[in-house]
Amino acid sequence: MKRMTDWLKRMPVIWKLTIGATLLIFLLFATYNFAQYLVLKHWMLNQEQDALHVMMSQVQGYLEDQPANGELLQSPETSSYMRNVLGKNQMIRLIDKNGTELLLATDHFNPLWIPPLPSTINSLQDVWHEEDHILVYRAPLIIKNEAGTIEIATNLETFDHFNDTLLWVMVIGGFLAVCISAASGWAIAKQFLRPVKALAITIQNVKRNGLQERVENIENGDELSQLASLFNELMDQLEVSFRQQKQFVDDASHELRTPITILEGHLNLLDRWGKRDRAILEESLEASLQEVRRLKGLVQGLLALSRAESSTLTNHIEQIRIEPFLTKTLRRMEDLYPEFTFRMKGEGTGKMVRINPLHLEQMLFIVIENAVKYSGDHKEIDIRSYEEKNRVRISIQDHGIGIPTAEIQHVFDRFYRVDRARSREIGGTGLGLAIAKNLIQHYQGEIALTSVEDEGTRVILSFPAVS
Repeated sequence: MKRMTDWLKRMPVIWKLTIGATLLIFLLFATYNFAQYLVLKHWMLNQEQDALHVMMSQVQGYLEDQPANGELLQSPETSSYMRNVLGKNQMIRLIDKNGTELLLATDHFNPLWIPPLPSTINSLQDVWHEEDHILVYRAPLIIKNEAGTIEIATNLETFDHFNDTLLWVMVIGGFLAVCISAASGWAIAKQFLRPVKALAITIQNVKRNGLQERVENIENGDELSQLASLFNELMDQLEVSFRQQKQFVDDASHELRTPITILEGHLNLLDRWGKRDRAILEESLEASLQEVRRLKGLVQGLLALSRAESSTLTNHIEQIRIEPFLTKTLRRMEDLYPEFTFRMKGEGTGKMVRINPLHLEQMLFIVIENAVKYSGDHKEIDIRSYEEKNRVRISIQDHGIGIPTAEIQHVFDRFYRVDRARSREIGGTGLGLAIAKNLIQHYQGEIALTSVEDEGTRVILSFPAVS
């Protein structure tokens, strides 16, 4: 039994479905045919029994209508009537109380198959004589003032032959139905599993050839086709994700290599000359500290980006009114950058947003600090809060160097910095906007950027409004 179970478990799914469908159809077909066979057999037997009852009533009525004398049973009229009443393979026999035969009429029926048996009550018997199936009906009758019995028997040869034929037709029909259902089940299972097989082949190809493999388009329009489409979409996302991860590693390696190389150079310089030359010592220490601060900022940015990409960011959510929060944040920015003018315009945003206040503050700091860095000589920042389409929006506008149109689509990529902004004086790691984008997406928000080169850049933060 265990070996059979293991064999069934290892069987391909297409054969499991085919065998399962075949067995189900066979059981349904066999149950229906067997029930139909029993109903037809019972109905036909009742028809035969009813025919015997009718014949018995006719015979009894005829005998009762005739004068009770001894010549009645031997008269030609009685014999003629009995032969007319008889059907094929039937017998009518009258016997006295001792079983002596008084009248016999047969049609292709051997009376020796049924021994005479007097009866005082109506009785119906189903008997067999070798291979012949016989139905016998007996009823009492007064003959010449004495008790007698009428026996009517019919050979159910036609009935049995019809039943046998019907049974064979059902068996052959069931066999053909099983064969057709097996072939149909196999074809349906093959069609049904085609997307699954294509998916399995594609997964094997992915393992062998890489993430660029895709399932061929399957236009069945069913759930399995949707599964193949979802798999292709997932592979697209994975391919983009792996490409971004590779780009991230390359960019991080590049960003880390520069300060580490500078640190190594200054440490070597200190090892050779800095011990005796104070000017070299001070210069190297200052440069090394600057690179260490840069490394620290880079590591902190990477940690912040990692937290922003996690799914646990939405803890400690509060409902925050934007205008007071912006006012508080801008006071801190004015303390940090006293040389800048921050102009705020609130348009009566009575609605609030649901967000962790630390995350909102972090996003605002990132965007405003970027505006400060790239403002150039025009040290004015415009901040505006307003409502639009049931969303609360915050606009931060600088009037600085701007961003070339071709590079706007890349500004949210990690480590990306516009070429004109890649000077060490401006600084930065290129992670700020990537962190802001990941943070805002956790709150179903959006961040958008528009810029005109040499005129300035506008960043709009948008959040779902809460009444």
